[in-house]
Amino acid sequence: MVKRTGGPLLSSLRIDRDASQPVSTQLCAALRELILAGGFKPGDRLPASRTLGHDLGLSRTTVIEAFDRLTAEGLIESRVGSGTFVSAALGADRPMPVEPPIPASAAAAPALSTVMAQALARHGARQRLPHVARAFTTALPAFDAFPVAQWARLSSRHMRGARNEIMGYGDPGGLPELRRAIAAHLRAHRGIVCDPGQLFVVGGAQQAFQLVAAALLNPGDKVWFENPGAIGARNSLIAAGADLVTVSVDEHGLCVDEALQRAPRWRLAFVTPSHQQPLGRVMSLERRFALLQAAEQAGAWVIEDDYDGEFFFGGRPLPTLKSVDTTGLVIHVGTFSKSLFPALRLGYLLLPPALVDPFAAIIGNFLQGVPSHTQAVVASFIDEGLFAAHLRRMRQIYRERHDALVHGARRRLGGLLEVEPTPGGLHTVAWLPPQVRGTLVSAEAAAKGLTASSIARFAVNGDIDHNGLVLGFGCVSPPAIEAGLEVLARLLEPAAGRCRPGSTA
Repeated sequence: MVKRTGGPLLSSLRIDRDASQPVSTQLCAALRELILAGGFKPGDRLPASRTLGHDLGLSRTTVIEAFDRLTAEGLIESRVGSGTFVSAALGADRPMPVEPPIPASAAAAPALSTVMAQALARHGARQRLPHVARAFTTALPAFDAFPVAQWARLSSRHMRGARNEIMGYGDPGGLPELRRAIAAHLRAHRGIVCDPGQLFVVGGAQQAFQLVAAALLNPGDKVWFENPGAIGARNSLIAAGADLVTVSVDEHGLCVDEALQRAPRWRLAFVTPSHQQPLGRVMSLERRFALLQAAEQAGAWVIEDDYDGEFFFGGRPLPTLKSVDTTGLVIHVGTFSKSLFPALRLGYLLLPPALVDPFAAIIGNFLQGVPSHTQAVVASFIDEGLFAAHLRRMRQIYRERHDALVHGARRRLGGLLEVEPTPGGLHTVAWLPPQVRGTLVSAEAAAKGLTASSIARFAVNGDIDHNGLVLGFGCVSPPAIEAGLEVLARLLEPAAGRCRPGSTA
C-alpha cells in the first residue's frame, strides 16, 4: 500500500543549485516569503521534512536546516507527534498582500462575439437574487424537509459500487437507469408516455434551454416569450441571438392571438403552462390547443418548462402540454432543482422523435454529461418509491405554507397587499395599490433582509403594467412567513398612508 503524506504541494518553490547562496538559505527565504505573503494561514501544516525534500529534490538535512531557521524567527513551530505548522502568532496583525497592478493591455475590454456582446447589453444591470432560505425567496424548495438520511444511504451504497462506473466517463446523454426511471415517473405522475431514448439528462434546466437554443435557433429568429417570464430561459434565448417577441399572459396563459398578430412567422415558443413564471397562472386547455395548432401551422417548436409542476396541490392538474401534443413539436424540460434540491444541477430534455437523433449527435460530440454517481442516486431514489413519497409529502407542506401566506396577508396586510392564491408551485404573486411601486418596496424589503422581487423584474424589456411582488413560500416555514409579513406591513403602511387622498404627508 502506498503511504499517504500530508501537507500542501510546494512545487512552485525554485532552488538554483548554481547560485552562490546555500540551498538551505534559498529554501528558508522562499518559505519565509510564502508565509508572509499570505500563502499560508496561521495554523496551516507544512509538509514533513522528508516529504518536502522528496518533492524538491533536496536532502532531508537541508530542509531541517531551513525549518530550524524559520522556527528561530517565530514563523513556524514544531509540535511533537503532529508535524510543523505556521505559527499561530501570525494573525490579524499581518498586512494583507498587495496585488500587483494589472497592465493596461490586460485591463482593456476583450472583444466578445457579436451575439454575446448584444446579449449582455440586452440583459441590462440585473443582479442575481440571493438564493438563501428566507422570506420570501423564490425557486428554493424546503431544505428542512428533505430526507437527507435516505439520500445519504443511497449515495453511500453507490459509492461502494464499481469504480469505473462511478468515477469514469458516463454516457453524455445520461445514465440509462435514470432515463428509464424518469420515463416511468413521467408516465405515472405527469401522464406523459415516452421512450427512455427520447430523454436526455442535462446539467439543469438552464443547460437544456441553452442546448435547444443553440441547436434550433439562428440569430434573429423570432421566439414567442411570456411577458413577464422566466429570467433564466430569457437569458439563454437572448444569448443565442433570438429575437424575443413579448406576449402578454392573462388568466388563461399565453395570449396566442396576440402572439400571432405580433409575429405570425416564428421559430420557437417558450411557455410555463403548469404554473406560469412568475404570475402563477395555469394555461387553460383551450389555450394549450390553440398554441399547438399555431405551432403546427408555422412548423415551429414549443418549449414546455415544467419547472415545478410536481407540486400541484389545487386538485387534479391539467394534463401537460406534452401529454396532449399530437404535432410532435413540444420539447418538454424538467428539473430536479425544485423537486429535490438545486445543487444537483440535474435536469432533463424530453424530445419529439424527430429531434432525438440530431440531439444525440450534438450531445455526444459537444457535452460530457452529468456525474454518473449523482444520476445513479436519483435513479434509485425514484425506483425505490422514495421520490413519489417525497413529492406527496412536499405537496402537503407547500399547501400549508401557501395557506399561511394567503391567510396571514389577509389578516395583516388587508388593503395593502393582495396575495393571489395559486394552485401549486413554490411561489405566488401579491398585488400592490397603484400608488405604491413594487420596485421601491422590493428594494426596501431587501434592506430589511427579505427577498420580495418586483414583478417588473421579470419583464423582458421593462414594458409591463403589473405592479406587485413575487413571493416565494416553498423554503419558508409558517412562523417565518408571519414574521416576513410583519416586516412588509411596517414597510407598506407608511408608504400607503403618504399617498392616500387628503394626506398632508
